[in-house]
Amino acid sequence: MSAVPDRARQPDPTARLLAGYRTLPGVPDELKDAAGNLRPAWASFAAHFAELSPGEVAKRFARGDQYLRDAGVFFRQYRDGQSTERDWPLAHVPVLIAESEWKGIEAGLIQRADLLERVVADLYGSGRLVADGHLPASLVAMSPEWLRPLVGVAPRGRHFLNFVAFEIGRGPDGKWWVLGDRTQAPSGAGFALENRVATSRVFADFYADSAVHRLAGFFRAFRDALMDMRESSDSRVAILSPGPLNETYYEHAYIARYLGFMLLEGEDLTVEGGRLMVRTVAGLSPVSVLWRRLDAAFADPLELDESSRLGTPGLVRAVREGSVTMVNALGAGVLETRALLAFLPRICEALTGRPLLLPNIATWWCGQQAERDAVLANADRMTISPALSTRLPFEADAGLPGDIGRPLAEILEQDGALLVGQEAVTLSTTPAYVGGRLAPRPMSIRVFLARTRDGWQVMPGGYARIGRSDDPAAIAMQKGGSVADVWVVADRDHVSDTMLPTAETPFARAAPGALPSRAADNLYWLGRYVERAEGLMRLLRAYHTRLAETGDEDAPLPAALAEYLSGYGADTAAGIAPALIDVLGYALNSASRIRDRFSVDGWMALNDLLKTTRRMAGTVQPGDDAARAMSVLLRKIAGFSGLVHENMYRFTGWRFLTIGRALERALSIASVLAAFTGRDAPDGALDLVIEIGDSVMTHRRRYSVTTSRGTVIDLLALDESNPRAILYQLTEIRDQLALLPGAGQRGQLSPLQRLILELHTAMSLHTPETVDAALLGDLRGKLAELSDLLSDTYLV
Repeated sequence: MSAVPDRARQPDPTARLLAGYRTLPGVPDELKDAAGNLRPAWASFAAHFAELSPGEVAKRFARGDQYLRDAGVFFRQYRDGQSTERDWPLAHVPVLIAESEWKGIEAGLIQRADLLERVVADLYGSGRLVADGHLPASLVAMSPEWLRPLVGVAPRGRHFLNFVAFEIGRGPDGKWWVLGDRTQAPSGAGFALENRVATSRVFADFYADSAVHRLAGFFRAFRDALMDMRESSDSRVAILSPGPLNETYYEHAYIARYLGFMLLEGEDLTVEGGRLMVRTVAGLSPVSVLWRRLDAAFADPLELDESSRLGTPGLVRAVREGSVTMVNALGAGVLETRALLAFLPRICEALTGRPLLLPNIATWWCGQQAERDAVLANADRMTISPALSTRLPFEADAGLPGDIGRPLAEILEQDGALLVGQEAVTLSTTPAYVGGRLAPRPMSIRVFLARTRDGWQVMPGGYARIGRSDDPAAIAMQKGGSVADVWVVADRDHVSDTMLPTAETPFARAAPGALPSRAADNLYWLGRYVERAEGLMRLLRAYHTRLAETGDEDAPLPAALAEYLSGYGADTAAGIAPALIDVLGYALNSASRIRDRFSVDGWMALNDLLKTTRRMAGTVQPGDDAARAMSVLLRKIAGFSGLVHENMYRFTGWRFLTIGRALERALSIASVLAAFTGRDAPDGALDLVIEIGDSVMTHRRRYSVTTSRGTVIDLLALDESNPRAILYQLTEIRDQLALLPGAGQRGQLSPLQRLILELHTAMSLHTPETVDAALLGDLRGKLAELSDLLSDTYLV
């Protein structure tokens, strides 16, 4: 017999993969149809996946995870009153849907978006839906998302809705259903992009030649639509974020970078004469389109939630006077009210004469007797939840009102207006890689729609929430669920779309954007904190080196250095001083508030520096161990500084970063010189100063004589060619200040320029003999005055 195996008898890899995939009884699945056959959209991918060994699968999945870590993708998880940044929970196997099926989803969601536009326009306009009995007046009035100050206010752009999302799922009958409407400030579009990048790296060889629809065209069309909404060519489009503590802040920064829009917080904006303006270092600049990513109630503490610290006083006035287009309109969140789902099917037929193409989950508002009776009779097949909630069915609510020990009939009778009954959700499943094999897990998909020049455009994909178990309630990320990319598979090859202009578009170099004052402030303090951290590292290394050499913490030089460090709050008894961790934390906090302006490499380098320092804090001992640890940290911080300062575009933001760094270095060197170059300084203090100033080799080359007070002062205070010297820092500050907006006032020097010129000139005229502790102390006071003046001029 031949030793060559009979290939015809070998099981087909795809058939083997399907045979091991067990769907749940009575639950539709995305991989297999009702007959157990492979859905056509999955055919090519399933064949590709079936050929991969477990080791290859693990290696590919690790590649996708590494990309997300390197890109700094995270979401903020809240639990037990605490918040933590969690890695993005990618489910590596995408969800595939045929283009023919997707077109039906598109049609249904466009119809629903148009319907919601008409409903919200009526709720803030004529009120015919209530007057004609299609909506209960009490339900609308009770909703905290219905904002009375916006009644009668027509949007400047004519539309209340410009960007919406819908959570959809496939029901037991195999048809798609709408689980919830997202109209307040829909999140996830940026995460959908990152999912696509990560998943395409996992399956790079398959994706490159696949017929999967790309996402870039969707974002390009929406970006162009937002630009068209501007009041004039000199006004701006901006994204309004609640800030870094929001659970989806990473996405806000990512979308701002991707689309080229400013990322703002409420404090960046002000209303002047009814116009919305952004505070920039060059003065107030108009914003006429604002894509808000915070709930409407927090947008204006004057007319909405007075306790809000996230909004901008007067924003409602700007909307009312038609100077700004809000995306979406303030008050549009009322459409997310859970009880509204009970009325939308009838409203659709009343307004359009047609039923909903995609029905929503069956809902009964218990504020009416017939509906209460129906819910009570079918309670075992329903979920009963708050009527005014805007959460999705699988997201937790606070529970039923009042005493949950009361009989359900009593609860419904007394509090029915606050409750809805909804058909229990049974979601279809999709393949997830669990325990080394594919297993079915419940799934829902979030689909995004953007209003463009040509009407509503549906993102060809989205992201799918994947359950961590068979329980549909476990698909929320806050409950441990994961997220997968959604691939819409074309019936034939299609042209890939990008964000790039066409070849016919003439090239024009874009002017640098305006720099908000808050961003400039954070860049300035980032420069200061990073330099302060480096200075602390050098001081701590010098201390622990001397401690290791002498073995005596009470020896004159270590004791003097310990006392000096105590002024910075640095505890020399610890191997890694907690004060150093604090300063690095301040630096990271400043960087976190400008994520849209900060490179991914820079962010990861700074994060790594702080994590390394925290890791060392529990193990490093004082003395030689701590000195070596400081050397490691110094190399890391030097790498970060080089990365940022060498690669960052020389725009206004870089200038503030550079000014902060130079000012902090001048303050630090002046302080060290004042403390350790006096006549009463302990032996070895002058060499210590040269070491702290990172100028040991330069000193040896420049001065053949032994270290003296004169050589130290000359090199670290008066040498304009030494990047560690005070005069060098003053030159740097002077040069950068001259390039800031408004530096020259009608040919005259600004107060900032006059002050730095005075400091620079005075220091230039000194000699080593005339520089003493009193002069250095006066210099530090003047530098603090310069910092305050810079803040008053540009940063406040």
